[in-house]
Amino acid sequence: MDILSTNRSNARHDEQLYRQWFDYADADNDGRLTGDDTVKFFSLSQLPRADLKQVWAIADVKRQGFLGFKEFVSAMQVISLAQSGKDLSPNMLRNADLDSISAPTMVGLEELIEKRQQRTSPSSNGSFRSNGPSPQKSQTSQWFNQKAPRKSLSSISVTSIIDGLKKLYIEKLKPLEVTYRFDDFVSPSLTESDFDARPQVMLLGQYSTGKTTFIKHLLRTSYPGAHIGPEPTTDRFVVVMGGSDERNVPGNTIAVQADMPFSGLTRFGQAFLSKFECSQMPHPLLDHLTFVDTPGVLSGEKQRTQRSYDFTGVTEWFASKCDLILLLFDPHKLDISDEFKRVIMSLRGHDDKIRIVLNKADQVDTQQLMRVYGALMWSLGKVLNTPEVMRVYIGSFNDRPIDEEKIGPSGKDLFEREQEDLLADLKDIPRKACDRKINEFVKRARQAKIHAYIIGQLKKDMPAMMGKNKAQKKLTDNLEDEFAKVQREFHLPPGDFPRVDHYRERLAGYNFDKFEKLKPKMVQAVDDMLGYDIPQLLQRFRNPYDN
Repeated sequence: MDILSTNRSNARHDEQLYRQWFDYADADNDGRLTGDDTVKFFSLSQLPRADLKQVWAIADVKRQGFLGFKEFVSAMQVISLAQSGKDLSPNMLRNADLDSISAPTMVGLEELIEKRQQRTSPSSNGSFRSNGPSPQKSQTSQWFNQKAPRKSLSSISVTSIIDGLKKLYIEKLKPLEVTYRFDDFVSPSLTESDFDARPQVMLLGQYSTGKTTFIKHLLRTSYPGAHIGPEPTTDRFVVVMGGSDERNVPGNTIAVQADMPFSGLTRFGQAFLSKFECSQMPHPLLDHLTFVDTPGVLSGEKQRTQRSYDFTGVTEWFASKCDLILLLFDPHKLDISDEFKRVIMSLRGHDDKIRIVLNKADQVDTQQLMRVYGALMWSLGKVLNTPEVMRVYIGSFNDRPIDEEKIGPSGKDLFEREQEDLLADLKDIPRKACDRKINEFVKRARQAKIHAYIIGQLKKDMPAMMGKNKAQKKLTDNLEDEFAKVQREFHLPPGDFPRVDHYRERLAGYNFDKFEKLKPKMVQAVDDMLGYDIPQLLQRFRNPYDN
């Protein structure tokens, strides 16, 4: 017990020391250490450059291009282990007793801190930053609050890849979206919370396939408001996320909170918001991931007529925001209903996010499981209409022990390996969150550009004086031809175009004559962003020890 108390005391002392070091290294006083800051500071450890390159890679696990205080502490612990002769590896901190790791040796650091303190007058804002809100956060908030930037935003305020994406969105992409009403046709405008949101995992499936139980299995506890049973129990969309205490927040409340990325759901109206809620609880996993539990999909026509909101539209909205989509099946529910088929079809364009989970697989023996797997692949093949086979995880994701008598020792070993693969896939999500945001941002920019071309073409084909209503109806009926014109004129890939029937529905009620003409300068700004600005941003915030 004395040893444990000593370790905790040392940990508290080291945290205070690390805070002092972090404030010294943070030259911009913005709560973030970028490449230049870390190169100067880490060099005091006198480790080889190759080792410091690995230290940065281990600490900046999310590839954000900067180190916050937590990442800085992890870097210090890695440096300490490296100085003691330990081999550097990505998982070295997971296997180490963090409380017993002493602070590393930083040659000459105390003298440098003392000199800075002497140079800083007491009347100034102090040697070190207060623990108040970061100035960077208020700066990025101003970007989104202003209607249109009159001048280029200062590059000094960009201290991470995410900040750079925010800046590019406000300066170059959002003006194009606003001009051509992208939010009405494709996706609502992005807010600051959309960029800062934690990675999300959505679970879809028919009732009683184990969606809520799957979340409970990962959390090792039940979340507030969870109800599990053989009948359809979850009748609403539930976002399970981290919070300071356990509580349920109604949909209307969560949709209007500026710090939550759910404001876009207001477009689905009160009928949906009454079936939407947020379940918050303190949990280490929820500090890194957010789960979206969905209502079970029932048989097509009856369930479709009973829903008072656009179920497919809501799932499509969440799919665009999520980092991973899990489609859950169980051996006794392999049929894909009409509504489930529409939901799966709405996920097109997000194929890289989709994983298939054959849950409750221990309810059948090995021979039956082989037949069930084949039937599942056959059903999915008819719906997805693609030769590529999606990754299918087989297991029983609940708190009950696997029935080894039914599936045998080899089946148990298979289940354990499959579950480990799926859990590893989930653990990789926070590490890939920044890459995913970049990917989604680029995808959105390409969609916005093609949307601008389409709207510009429709405006161009409208007559100047007479017969506007007749011309608009003809353009709507022959929308495929308009798409083909745009594709040929601007040499665009056909796979980037939206679905014709979906677009035709969106066009209903609009007056084509009120659309804006194509503005080449706006489109060129987006092209420059994709061709130059984003690659430069990634280059700027790469590992500072890369050659």
